[in-house]
Amino acid sequence: MSNNQYTATSVRKLVDKFFSLQWCRDNLVVPLYEETSLPMSQGIIKIAIANYSYLGTIASPIKERLSQSGFKCEFVERSQEEIQEILDLASEERFISGESIEISQFDEDAVLEAIKETSDNSDDSFSFEFDDDDETANIEEDSLDLASEMMESKIQKAAGMVLINSRKNDVSDIHIEPREDGYKIRVRKDGVMQKFMSMSKKPGIQLVACLKNMAQMDIAERRASQDGKILRKFEGNRFEFRCSTVPGKHGEKMVLRILNSDASALNLDTLIHIESVRKDFRKIMNATNGIVIVSGPTGSGKSTTLAAALREKDTGDSNIVTAEDPIEYDMGGDINQVQVNRAKGQTFAMILRTFLRQDPDVILIGETRDPETAESSMDAAETGHLVFTTLHANSSTSSLTRLLDMEVPKYKLNASVRGVLAQRLLRKICTGCGIKRPISENEAIEFGIPKNTPIMYANSLTAEEKLNRKKENTLCPKCQGAGYKGRVGAYELLLIDRNIQNAISKGLTDREIENLAVNENSMLTLTQYGVELVKDNLTTISEVIRVCKSD
Repeated sequence: MSNNQYTATSVRKLVDKFFSLQWCRDNLVVPLYEETSLPMSQGIIKIAIANYSYLGTIASPIKERLSQSGFKCEFVERSQEEIQEILDLASEERFISGESIEISQFDEDAVLEAIKETSDNSDDSFSFEFDDDDETANIEEDSLDLASEMMESKIQKAAGMVLINSRKNDVSDIHIEPREDGYKIRVRKDGVMQKFMSMSKKPGIQLVACLKNMAQMDIAERRASQDGKILRKFEGNRFEFRCSTVPGKHGEKMVLRILNSDASALNLDTLIHIESVRKDFRKIMNATNGIVIVSGPTGSGKSTTLAAALREKDTGDSNIVTAEDPIEYDMGGDINQVQVNRAKGQTFAMILRTFLRQDPDVILIGETRDPETAESSMDAAETGHLVFTTLHANSSTSSLTRLLDMEVPKYKLNASVRGVLAQRLLRKICTGCGIKRPISENEAIEFGIPKNTPIMYANSLTAEEKLNRKKENTLCPKCQGAGYKGRVGAYELLLIDRNIQNAISKGLTDREIENLAVNENSMLTLTQYGVELVKDNLTTISEVIRVCKSD
């Protein structure tokens, strides 16, 4: 490229390599092109800046960033309007596009390089190149820009890249785990743990300390568990991470749960695939009073289902209030959301008692985990309110047992509970590399699917196969060899009708109540629902076995 020409694509590549769009917009700076007219000499990047008087402040970090990659920089002056126009054109060059987020190309190689940079310093000590005083702590976290932080030090660049890469790849949890001779990062994607990268001890300790600082934890305290939250902006997108640390044998383990606060895509028509189940769930969620329970293990999508239900009920003519821990979705509309704060005595039970004095129509209790909350929820339902809540239980019928274990009388349970929706999340088959072939005879018999029915099988690759495919450039671009991309819900809806109420009163077991619901009320179990998803080519038999089958 000549030294006086640039394109939107070339500018975007330089922006993504050295800076970020948001940082360039905030500082009215844009890299134009790489000067290549001088062979065998150090590369030069032409940098346009709108305010030359600002050079004394901004030149040093720009020079340092470029020098780390072996480049020098030369500054040229351009008008503010021209720089904004160049950045607007560059922003239209979409290198990575997701369903809810568009961010720059940061891949594992870039993260590894950033981690390597933190290891290059032979000094065993380390410090942070940012303020940690009371004034900074009082800044509204949500106003902090991740791209600007990444400019301040190598370890902050590495921490930022871990967060960005995980968000880009639809990861739900980041696990930073200490080992005897180093640290390992694993991530949970589509419900399955995967190895992300390993590093030596020093950068691992630095990375954990940096992330703890971002989450406003005490970085000096390594012998006690801590909780915190990271809120950041990046190129117009909101990042939110719930953080937890625990002291282990070889050091601190840190887990970051990525919270997806984008509620725009929440829709029961999308979440619940089978129409009959969706119709019955809408029937109980539109009751005038009672309790609707959504049950399942951690990470099974309970909060997402309830958020979709409440958004659908929010028509402007009801007072809808929620108590959540944490608040995962900003539901908007006329829904009033309250964060649980146990340190201040704001427990689920306490907030529920407060809600009852504020004229509610619909109440969401994020989790029923103790007899006090269960009793308060039953009382609220009996006084004319519609209550939504979640339980940690393996099935719809075992949810009833959980309530009975919390000392809820059978008569109250029968009078209040309208239905229980148990759910799981199954990985969706990748449409780019999935294989369709007739079901095996054994699987057909076990799951009641007609013989020779064509179903999808995942093309899951081992780590070695992925590496070879990557070198050959034949790796599936959609799933990167995982065989699955995204997840779909499996649901089991137990309607509490007269037959089930009688069974509860008689003290029937979970299995007996389940058989009654299946045989007389045509309830689909989780496994049966999963089989229907297999028939519709959304998931695989192996996923149904892994997630839904209990015996």
